[in-house]
Amino acid sequence: MRQPRPGFHSLSRLALALALLALWSCGSAPPVEKEPEPVPPPPVKEEPVVTERATLTLPPSAYSAQFSKANSLLADNQWMAASEILQQVPATGLDANDSAYRGYLQARMDFMRGEQKQALNLLAGLDRPGVDLALRYRILNFQRYILDMSGDYLESARLGDQLLHFAPTDDIPALKRSIWRDLQKLDNARLEAAMAQAVDPQWQDWLALALLTRAPLNETLLQLSGWLQDNPQHPAANPLPGGLGFMLAPPARPDKVALILPLSGRLAAAGRAVRDGYLASYYEYLVSQGGSAAFEALVLDQDTYASASAAYDAALAQGATIVVGPLSKEAVAELANRGPLPVPVLALNRLEDRPPAVAGGSALVQLSLAPEDEAVTAADLAFGQGARSALIIRPESEWGSKVAQALVDQWQRLGGTIANSVTYLSREDYSATVKAALDIPASEQRARDIRSIMGSDVEYSARRRQDIDVIFLLSGNGAEARSLKPLLAFHYAGTVPVYAVSGIYSGVPDPRDRDLDGINLVEMPWLLGANPELEQTIAAGRGNGASYTRLNALGADAFLLQTQFRRLQAGPDALLRGNTGLLSMNPQLQIQRELVLSTFDEGVVQPR
Repeated sequence: MRQPRPGFHSLSRLALALALLALWSCGSAPPVEKEPEPVPPPPVKEEPVVTERATLTLPPSAYSAQFSKANSLLADNQWMAASEILQQVPATGLDANDSAYRGYLQARMDFMRGEQKQALNLLAGLDRPGVDLALRYRILNFQRYILDMSGDYLESARLGDQLLHFAPTDDIPALKRSIWRDLQKLDNARLEAAMAQAVDPQWQDWLALALLTRAPLNETLLQLSGWLQDNPQHPAANPLPGGLGFMLAPPARPDKVALILPLSGRLAAAGRAVRDGYLASYYEYLVSQGGSAAFEALVLDQDTYASASAAYDAALAQGATIVVGPLSKEAVAELANRGPLPVPVLALNRLEDRPPAVAGGSALVQLSLAPEDEAVTAADLAFGQGARSALIIRPESEWGSKVAQALVDQWQRLGGTIANSVTYLSREDYSATVKAALDIPASEQRARDIRSIMGSDVEYSARRRQDIDVIFLLSGNGAEARSLKPLLAFHYAGTVPVYAVSGIYSGVPDPRDRDLDGINLVEMPWLLGANPELEQTIAAGRGNGASYTRLNALGADAFLLQTQFRRLQAGPDALLRGNTGLLSMNPQLQIQRELVLSTFDEGVVQPR
């Protein structure tokens, strides 16, 4: 069944669509950042001369055994044991290489203890003349890792570009991938400012490439071809980062997209919110194309079919070359288990245990607002800011367990420890849960014991446990978080950094959120103003309430991925700046989202 949505039967039926576009003429298409005036290049562009490449073979040393043992212990996050081994190596009287290696291992221990600044200062003094290239590579690579984890993405990318001049050949693909990810985390203003200050030609071209990808797709492709012609020997030219190279080949055939969503049943409000985000992006695309489109779109109401598989068959019968949807986990599982898929599917939910791909079938890619991605981002950001010992407070539920497990897995992988993890069932549990989490009852018991021994009242203030430097508040909604956050301050933990996932924010400013001030929130770019014109367009015609704004963003990213689906052929290199986060794909064909660090300030969520 094909729904009579405006602009979707054929290009000849654009009248209503163009009427809508007229209403959007003041705000539908995002403003294109004006590119800096081009500077004529010199007649001959000097390419960097690489005289030597680093290897991973360390120079001989009288302390090789100690260095090797300490390095192995650090790889297992055992910095205390590594410190004992390293004390067997004298701090003075060493040659340049031994001194550099000792300092490098010491910097790794400092970082594991959460002393980023100390580690960076130490590393900065180790890159000296005469140091073996294998050691220099380790030192600089670890330096940029700390910069990246700490959120200094620009400097991390710049240092990565320098490393490309002498990095081991086998490391270059991963290094280029990391540089590109850093650049994609920067906004246009930061990139333009860096471009204005850059003097190294290779670094300038990295920045120019990152900037040109911020334009609408058709402009990006035109500028991309020009960039390649001007920079055939640039490290980013072959292959292009982020899967961009796959966009340059002409499509094999015109696309017909089928959007399969629940539009009339119990999930109708959610389905319409996704549809609105998709359609708003589609009309914006039409504007950028001058009113014509390279593909036709069909909107199918899954609720009018016997099953998701039946809706998929209907899409095939109408000539669909790609399917976007369905939305529910059950419907996605049904398509995943039906056997080979004749055309690819961009599903809008994620399966925990997806069956293996069937030979001869098309891809089933899964895009969702999975909270596990948010937990991983929260762990990365907190660790990058120096936290190492965590307290987790979460609801006693399947959702809470799933989110906490994702966080714990990532936290421990990074090298962090879990000091305590507690759960709550209801509002009545909040105070007791926070007290138990902070070990306040034990402190109060000590006071009672002292009074009993002394036989009189003794002035005593309870103390919380001192072995935590971060709290992960994994509440699923704002009401829970607004009740729990003040209790942390009341029970002497008001100065401990708190990180939360996006569930605590409704997406709409609420005066009550002042109670959440200071919480570090991982949030999608959409709700931090990344695409205001598109968001305003949807809000102007919204009929499903502001509470579904995240699903509007999901629909917008479904359009983004569908129009650039070929980029996913790049596998681990595929990277897109989406409305729901920085999008990449894992080996299970699940789209993973990296969110943005933000905070509550006067009850308003703002990027940090």
